[in-house]
Amino acid sequence: MPARRTTTALAAATAASAAIGAALLAAPAAYADAPGDNGTVKIHDSVTDEADTRNEPHVCTFYLDTFTFDAAQDAQWRIVAWAPTGDKQTEVAGGTITLDAEGHGRTEDMGLADGHYKLYWNFDGEKGAAKHKVFWVECGTPSESPSPTPTDTASPYANSVGADGSTDTATAAATGGGALLAAAGGYWLLRRRGAAAGARH
Repeated sequence: MPARRTTTALAAATAASAAIGAALLAAPAAYADAPGDNGTVKIHDSVTDEADTRNEPHVCTFYLDTFTFDAAQDAQWRIVAWAPTGDKQTEVAGGTITLDAEGHGRTEDMGLADGHYKLYWNFDGEKGAAKHKVFWVECGTPSESPSPTPTDTASPYANSVGADGSTDTATAAATGGGALLAAAGGYWLLRRRGAAAGARH
């Protein structure tokens, strides 16, 4: 009779131990899949496909993309200007979104001034802190080449001014040429007279 009681007690203890072990093994999995906390949010360049699960911390125009949250879950997000270019307090963008049946969602494309930012993503049913991401907006401002300063090129001929105030470059050129010819003729005449006088002496 005592042996039978001992066997029964051992069987009961073994069953209890198995039950406790199963519960302990299941606990981490249940915690990991707690409603609301099993999703992730990514920063995506505006040209990146929604199915891409990479995070892109350096963008210009961008959107927020989520994966594996609960079906039809409501989320709220905000973006704060972050150090070293921000004060960690100024909110520069924010909004709400309802995810689809697969826990996926995508915001509209958006743009911010170049700088460092931090995203906070809160959602219904969250058990811990908000999801967050830090990222840089780096669009850059294209440098503008200075316009060349126009320079005035002086005409080789002075403009002649008519009675009505109009100018005539051709006339001025002709007048200038005539003056040169007259001067050359006078010089030649003087040389001829000097030569003749010398011959008489």
